[in-house]
Amino acid sequence: MAESSPASTAIEIFTSADLYSLRGELTQSGLDSRRAAELIATFLSVRGYGVSSREACAAAARIESVGCSLKSIQEELEKVAMVM
Repeated sequence: MAESSPASTAIEIFTSADLYSLRGELTQSGLDSRRAAELIATFLSVRGYGVSSREACAAAARIESVGCSLKSIQEELEKVAMVM
């Protein structure tokens, strides 16, 4: 039997509607990496989580590189969200 690692434990399952909304904002044309990081930080903040600017930038880059699937967005948010 395989043990569950802390990295595979979900912090929170964000609603599909929230993830769709965030994805829509992240995929707007002309959105630079700084603005994408700000969107991620704001998204997490209103849900009671914090994130460092550096981690938000890294998450935005990783989300962009894998094509903005809802699953990849959820996974990245879980990696960088800090409980406040």
